[in-house]
Amino acid sequence: QRAGREVAGGSGSSPQIRNQDRVPGRWTPVTERDLLLSKRDTTTARIASLQHDWQDIVDASTSVSTDDEHDPEGATIAFERAQIETLIEQARQQLIELDDALSRLEGGGYGICEDCGQPIAVERLEVRPTARTCIGCASRRR
Repeated sequence: QRAGREVAGGSGSSPQIRNQDRVPGRWTPVTERDLLLSKRDTTTARIASLQHDWQDIVDASTSVSTDDEHDPEGATIAFERAQIETLIEQARQQLIELDDALSRLEGGGYGICEDCGQPIAVERLEVRPTARTCIGCASRRR
């Protein structure tokens, strides 16, 4: 069953997580689902943090009566706001890709290259868990 395949084990060079809730002091295997859900949680928290930062900038700029065009700090404030908006959009796109990967996992297509139908290397999925193509097909797309 693909959904339960381990991508990292208790020994070797694969990434591991320490699961202190189940067995204190022991390393436990990480499944693809665990990795995707962990990255999804991290991305969701990142979006919330960035939105908070964006709101702080907006609140700070509205409390000042000067406008961006004539205020020497205005360009910096506008840049910071735009930069955070871009980071939020990138994180939202990552969230979409993670949800797509979870759907492929549930449907049995996770870890299979969408171009050639061959398995995607575990090492690639550990680095880029949302990968849809194997390394060979990804390099041909460039």
